[in-house]
Amino acid sequence: MAMSRGLFFTFEGIDGCGKSTQACLLYKRLTSRRGEDSVVWTREPGGWDGGEKIRELLLERGTSHAMSELFLFMADRCEHASRVINPALDAGKTVLCERYTDSTIAYQSWGGGIPLSRIEEMFNWCSFPVPDLTFFIDIGPEAALERVVRRGRPDFLEKKGASFLERVREGFVFLSEREPERIVRLDGGLGIESLAGEIGDKAEVLLHR
Repeated sequence: MAMSRGLFFTFEGIDGCGKSTQACLLYKRLTSRRGEDSVVWTREPGGWDGGEKIRELLLERGTSHAMSELFLFMADRCEHASRVINPALDAGKTVLCERYTDSTIAYQSWGGGIPLSRIEEMFNWCSFPVPDLTFFIDIGPEAALERVVRRGRPDFLEKKGASFLERVREGFVFLSEREPERIVRLDGGLGIESLAGEIGDKAEVLLHR
């Protein structure tokens, strides 16, 4: 009997919304019940050996052109999908990924002004795996920036300010309204544990089908 393909969950939202915290909590919940070998927790950009160098270039040094950012993110995702995501899914594992294709659309189209059709054409050309469920943690830009300041290390994208993050947030909202079956819009102002419980319950529903 062929092994069933694993499930793919992504975490999206503007910087400071709490993606990493919630991905970590879901990882702990799933591994405690299913074992560490059954779940892969990764992120973009990065998530593979060479990806951390791309991450450093994008988030710490920055680029001067929106298309440069787009091509770097796409190169990172091609390798990440090939080396990490697809092999794990093919092995029947659950994959949790912080940021994925929705971030590229929100940041590079709504934030950077690149036409949506151009980005989605590139996605189709690359045949990236489609998430089974995406958790969009929605929070306002001012609250998000306050969290970033407390974190102490604002990266290149975060330094663009609240108006940029508001445009990016609008991109995520658009996607969640266009694909409500895949993208779950969650209130990022909820307490960490309450939000984690909601995310975990929704993930378990799919895993038990």
